[in-house]
Amino acid sequence: MEKPKAQIDYKNPVISIRGVSKAFEDYAVLKGIDLDLYQGENLVVLGRSGTGKSVLIKLISGLLKPDTGTIQVLGQEITTISEKELQELRIRIGFSFQASALYDSMTVRKNLEFPLVRNRKGITRAEIDKAVEEVLDSVGLSQAINQMPSELSGGQRKRIGIARTLILNPEIMLYDEPTAGLDPITCTEINELINQVQQQYNTSSIIITHDLTCAKETGDRIAMLLEGQFQRVGTFNEVFDTDDKRVKPFFDYNFIQ
Repeated sequence: MEKPKAQIDYKNPVISIRGVSKAFEDYAVLKGIDLDLYQGENLVVLGRSGTGKSVLIKLISGLLKPDTGTIQVLGQEITTISEKELQELRIRIGFSFQASALYDSMTVRKNLEFPLVRNRKGITRAEIDKAVEEVLDSVGLSQAINQMPSELSGGQRKRIGIARTLILNPEIMLYDEPTAGLDPITCTEINELINQVQQQYNTSSIIITHDLTCAKETGDRIAMLLEGQFQRVGTFNEVFDTDDKRVKPFFDYNFIQ
């Protein structure tokens, strides 16, 4: 699958990270990283398990505080804003979790209604119904509206999780291992959906993955996280055009084995 060309404003970073470090006791996970996500861009963060990819998402969303450095998201400094400002900012950021994070006791409709009712005070029943129908249609699962999560496949649950995020029209999407545990055909469908979301909703996204097919099919740029720092950043071909023994095994495992 060829990645559709995106409209990216490289003069307008929506996330800007400078000099960020994070350690847990004596273990330094991130060591003074710099990174920008630009308006309209899909940026893939690659790295081995335990290299700090998920820590990065928690720092961006304010769930963790960096030991050093600054993190600006949509023009606001995450490390200094108030808790109220942080909660308001999080509404503008969509989180697609690895496990989809659906409420098992709720139907698909109720799962999608929940963030709307919680965050859009005064929204009418007609507005809720319209939003639910539109977002289900955008992920290709209109027929699942009255089903329970337990009745859906892994790929369908992933789509509904993305739909629940999109219903608040976020400006930024954070995807945590979006293809983990899925079969190859469903992985391709999720990759296509990520690109569709970028085009249809004009989102800027960070995609955390160790799946190189996902990286190649969804990423406008790739950032390789190695030994606590971004060692290689560029297009897919630029990142993997190397004999670096820390990088080459990623490519060999995904495309040669």
